[in-house]
Amino acid sequence: MKKVILLFASCLLFATTDLWSQDFEVWVSDAGGFSNPPWYIYKFDENGDNQEEVMNESDNIEWPEDIFFLEDENAVIISNLAASGGNISKHNIDTGDFIEIFAAVAGGPTRMKLGADNLLYVLQWSNSNNKVLRYQLDGTFVDEFTNAGVPQSIGLDWDADGNLYVSSYGGSFVQKFDPDGNDLGPFIDTGLAGPTNIFFDKSGSGDLIVFNWNNGIIKRFDSDGNFVEDLITGVGQCEGVDFYPNGDMLIGAGAAGSIKKYGSDFNFIEDIVPTGTLLTPNAIRIREVILSVPENEFDQNFINPTMGSRFTVISNYSRTIKSIQVYTISGSLIETMDLNESQTWNADNYAEGIYLLKAVSFNGNSHTQKVLVKK
Repeated sequence: MKKVILLFASCLLFATTDLWSQDFEVWVSDAGGFSNPPWYIYKFDENGDNQEEVMNESDNIEWPEDIFFLEDENAVIISNLAASGGNISKHNIDTGDFIEIFAAVAGGPTRMKLGADNLLYVLQWSNSNNKVLRYQLDGTFVDEFTNAGVPQSIGLDWDADGNLYVSSYGGSFVQKFDPDGNDLGPFIDTGLAGPTNIFFDKSGSGDLIVFNWNNGIIKRFDSDGNFVEDLITGVGQCEGVDFYPNGDMLIGAGAAGSIKKYGSDFNFIEDIVPTGTLLTPNAIRIREVILSVPENEFDQNFINPTMGSRFTVISNYSRTIKSIQVYTISGSLIETMDLNESQTWNADNYAEGIYLLKAVSFNGNSHTQKVLVKK
C-alpha cells in the first residue's frame, strides 16, 4: 500500500502544472439557535457579497461549530456539536451534498485545526474527559492527545515552541500543554469571560489573543499569560476568526449577526457582512480559490527536487520570483519564504506528505507546484 501511495503522489507531482491566480471565498458557520435549528453554512465572496446557502440542517449538519477544507478531495468537513450525538460530517465543496460521517465524536466536536504533524486536532465540548483528539485526514482516529481534559473547550493554538493552548468557555480559562500533550496547568485563569477563539499574534510578538464571548472584548496577553490590553471592545458574542494573506482578519459578531473586518493592527475597517444578515455566526474560514489563467512567465517547475525534504529554486527563476508561499494539501498557509534570505525551503520540521508551493513573481503573477516531503 505504501508503494501505491508513493506512486500516486509521484504522478501528482509530475503532472503538468498550470499558472494560477487566486480569489477568495468566505465560509461562515451559522449556529442559529444552537441546540435548535435553523443551522446554516454560508459562502460569500471576499467582499462579503453574493451570499450563498451551501448547507442547512437537511444536509446532515446539526449545531455546526467549525469548517475545515479537504481540498485534495474537493470536500469540506463540518464539526457538529449535535445535542443528539456529535460528529464531523463530510460534504462536497461545490454542492454541500452530504458524503459521509468523517468521524463520530461523542463529546460534541467544536474547533478543528491542523497541527504541524499533519493531523487534525479536535476539541470536545461535553465529553466526560474532554481531552483533545487527533485524527488522520481520512477520518481515522489516532489518539487522545492530551493527558487532561478542558471542559467546554472551544479555542486552540500553538506557540512557537509547539506548546498547545486550549480555551474553556465555561471555565473561563486557557490551559497549556507541552508538545507531547502533557498538562502544564492554567496559562490564563483570571480576567476572562467565556473565552472562545484564541490565537497567537501574527506579528510574532508571542502574545496570545483571546476572544471573550460573554462581554464582547478581545484581549491581549503576553507570553507569560499576563494581561496587556483590551484590543477590541463592543463585539458581542465574538466567535470565529480567519486571516487574509495580508494579515487583515474577519471576526464573527454573534450579537449583531455580522462579520467584521479588522486590519493586522486590530483597527476596525468595515462590516463585510452587515448587521442582521446572520443569526449566530460562530466560525469563519477564508478559502483561496485557484483559477487557471494563461501566462508564459513559467513554463515548467520552478523548484527542485519534487520529492525530498529540501527544495531549491531553479536558478532560471531566482530573479523572477519575489516570494514562495507554502501550503498544506488542505490549503493552510504554513510558511512564506523570502528569497532575499534563502533560495531553499527546508521541510525537516514538517510532516511527510504533499505540500503546495506557490511562487509569486514581481509582476504579481503566481504559479503553484506540488512537492512531496519525504525523509
